[in-house]
Amino acid sequence: MVFQVLSHFVKQSFFLPKPGLTENNLPDQSGRVFIITGGYAGVGYQLCQILYSRNGTIYVAGRSKGKANSAIARIQEGDPSSKGRLEFLELDLGDLTTIKPAAEMFLSKESRLDVLCQLPDCKPDVPSPDNAGVMFPPIGSTSTQGHEMQMATNCLGHFLLARLLTPILERTASAAAPGTVRIAWAASFGVDALSPKGGVSLDKNGGFEAHESNNQVNYGATKAGNLFLASQFAKRVPIPADGKGVVNVAFNPGNLRTELQRHSGKFEVWVVDKLLLHPAILGAYTELWCGWSEDVKPGSNGGYAWPWGRFGPVRDDVQAELGNSGKAEAFWEWCAKETKAFA
Repeated sequence: MVFQVLSHFVKQSFFLPKPGLTENNLPDQSGRVFIITGGYAGVGYQLCQILYSRNGTIYVAGRSKGKANSAIARIQEGDPSSKGRLEFLELDLGDLTTIKPAAEMFLSKESRLDVLCQLPDCKPDVPSPDNAGVMFPPIGSTSTQGHEMQMATNCLGHFLLARLLTPILERTASAAAPGTVRIAWAASFGVDALSPKGGVSLDKNGGFEAHESNNQVNYGATKAGNLFLASQFAKRVPIPADGKGVVNVAFNPGNLRTELQRHSGKFEVWVVDKLLLHPAILGAYTELWCGWSEDVKPGSNGGYAWPWGRFGPVRDDVQAELGNSGKAEAFWEWCAKETKAFA
């Protein structure tokens, strides 16, 4: 396992191929509608900029209206010729009570959804949970509903949002080109490097079992959890023979300079930044590839993308859990149980 993790680390961190899809070759997005969680900072902000420059309609989802409006204004000012549209969608993925109202608000305004891109937000108000992602918060941090904070925000909130929006995604897919309607799920190299054996630790009742003293392990579990959810959505919401269905892709955006490292020590952050980190825009290109590249097809459903846009494997013990009766199935069932009252 150690050799495999090191091999994957090298292949996902150094000598990376150039991005295949950028703002320079992305086709016009007029008439298409997207939701980007974590869209007002870091990688999400960069992705919103790209999509707006190509005339897309983007809902910037998060819990801070002030930050979202500020980001929207900057994007609009930076590209005054765009025919696109930017809207704020208020939700806090660390509070399950906010997800359904947000989905209902979106559905009251739009008749289509082409891509749901679920990204980590990089600028929260510590110690509150992000609206889209948490990395290494203090031990014992919990969500509004009392779940381990990283698992609540990185998996449960996104799971519920995706389930509530699946009907409109399917309707959009039925009238769109095959393979162009998608859900992108944020994983990371943490799947390989940090997740416990089998990706996620489950107790005897099938529930998530958080590590009591190591939040890096818990973080890795949330990233494996998103891979599990992508694979389960692919199985439970299958694509018809004509290809007009919803494609799910999990991804490692790459080792990026963002504020997700806010809970790490200063020396640790300095070393990692100097040796391993890349500009956030490159992570946006990974996500752009997952949600918009023609290389992602109906047959890619449930796949896992490496930086800066290509499919790759995960650790063998994690991969093994994607099959029937594996942990991915049990994890889906736990997410469904924990979010049922809020659907």
